[in-house]
Amino acid sequence: MNLPGTPQPPLILVVDDAPDSIEPIVQCLQRAGFRTRIATNGERALALAASPPLPDLILLDITMPDRNGYEVCRELMNDPLTASIPVIFLTIRNEEVDEQLGFDAGAVDYITKPISPPLVLTRIRNHLTLKAASDFLRDRNAYLEQEVLRRVRELALIQDATIVAMASLAETRDNETGNHIRRTQMYVRSLARHLQSHPRFAGQLSDADIELIYKSAPLHDIGKVGIPDRILLKPGRLTPEEFEIMKTHTTLGRDAISKAESLFGMGGSFLRFAKEIAYSHQEKWNGSGYPLGLSGDRIPLSARLMAVADVYDALISPRVYKPAFSHEQAVDELRAGRGSHFDPDILDAFLALQDEFRSIAQRFADSPDGLAPSAA
Repeated sequence: MNLPGTPQPPLILVVDDAPDSIEPIVQCLQRAGFRTRIATNGERALALAASPPLPDLILLDITMPDRNGYEVCRELMNDPLTASIPVIFLTIRNEEVDEQLGFDAGAVDYITKPISPPLVLTRIRNHLTLKAASDFLRDRNAYLEQEVLRRVRELALIQDATIVAMASLAETRDNETGNHIRRTQMYVRSLARHLQSHPRFAGQLSDADIELIYKSAPLHDIGKVGIPDRILLKPGRLTPEEFEIMKTHTTLGRDAISKAESLFGMGGSFLRFAKEIAYSHQEKWNGSGYPLGLSGDRIPLSARLMAVADVYDALISPRVYKPAFSHEQAVDELRAGRGSHFDPDILDAFLALQDEFRSIAQRFADSPDGLAPSAA
């Protein structure tokens, strides 16, 4: 009798339709300490094989009335529940072709009758040892796969938390932007997905890149935390001198993200797009932007996407120095900047997606009134 919690001896399912064959096999197994189950036909064998506790090994005859052992073995191998149970054919058939059919059906061994008990027990123990090793490796691999998935999810959460914390810090300094961060994030992802199949951008916009750009977009104005309140919160237009100070938010943002990377040893990390966006989203296609006056494709793609998203949202949002533009007015302004302020192909994508932009703006509007009244 096994005490609670102690391992049970291996369970062997013996499948044979001849009682005079079953009895000596079962006695041999039980004397060796194995537990046994008996099935006298294929249907019963399949039922017992799939019923808990599952057998650790199956001894299977070939010649049976309802279905032969080859058919039973194939069904066992095709069922995920029983496919890993080793099957040993135990049969009077001793032709080489019969043996080959047995292995083709999925058996691990083939023993002919009359049996030699020491031979049968040795082969059973060998295959149980192999099965135990296989089960261990399968369980270990399954554990490792789950552990990798857990670590990946954990890393993604850390990345998200890092970006949200940094973006929230910037947002507290510039309260009038409201849902600007969320809207621009959605705009950028919409543009990137639309351009994913475009010949110019396909190689730069994998699904993973789009996800990182989407996550990084909220950090485009992180550098504003370094702009003095007298300028950042000024209720009116900035003087030329004040604007020069405001322009430094791009460099401040890039440097803050780089410092975070260095502090935590994350060189070349997921924040690479965040640095591009923070530093270069104010550049213009014709080279008249800041901080470096980059032009054309020298401007990082992530920053070119953000430029369209940021300007559209700034136009439709009210500021102390201007009323909100209507959606139609904003579209006209951006269209006028095609090839000067904005990458022409990205601007064309915006024009194709303008209804989606309007929908995003309405869904994440700063007030119950949503966008400014349409001019149409």
